[in-house]
Amino acid sequence: MVTQAVPEAAGSKPLITASMFGNTTTCLNRAREALEKQGYEVLVFHATGTGGKTMESLIASGYITASFDITTTELADEVCGGVFSAGPDRLLAASSAGIPTLLVPGCVDMCNFWGIDTVPEKYRGRNLCQWNPNVTLMRTNVEENEVMGRMIGRAANEARGPVTVLLPLMGVSMLDSPANMYWDPQADAACFNAIKAGLKPGIPVIELDCNINDPQFADRAVELLLGMM
Repeated sequence: MVTQAVPEAAGSKPLITASMFGNTTTCLNRAREALEKQGYEVLVFHATGTGGKTMESLIASGYITASFDITTTELADEVCGGVFSAGPDRLLAASSAGIPTLLVPGCVDMCNFWGIDTVPEKYRGRNLCQWNPNVTLMRTNVEENEVMGRMIGRAANEARGPVTVLLPLMGVSMLDSPANMYWDPQADAACFNAIKAGLKPGIPVIELDCNINDPQFADRAVELLLGMM
């Protein structure tokens, strides 16, 4: 289905792709509602490797108006060897397509494995969370966040169209918030600083003193994307 041409339809709404994960659902739902009220159709892709690859393929096909990429967690699986990697070129389709793009380091605090027994031995001493019997999360560290930050910065630098980076200073996921198990300001800062360090002059970086799932973050994200469009 993904490889087929999208038929022309009279009065069809412009399409926006959006990335989502369980830990960014609150943000995405609020943002999607706001974008739909503005007359857009939002195609939501779960960041499970296959979802990211499908989204990138659809963007590359040329039918997408803008990219609302707020859940870039598949980068963590690429860096750490998790099961939800979408490959090293994740984020780059929108850059090449030249469509307005909002980039957020959403859920980069977690890498995914299957059941707890599948976690590689070298990670057994890390901060692990059994999300359910079939999915185990691992908190990413400073070094891994630096790598992901450079990957996000590369996507912004290669963008042929308008691009903005939006950073949630109070956590990149539901678990990465004060008093929750993945709250690690040092690791988050490593990602944020790596993004900013390599950006070309003129690429906007907006920092908000809130969590990615706070209402004000979703509202600002929508405002920025609409502004670029």
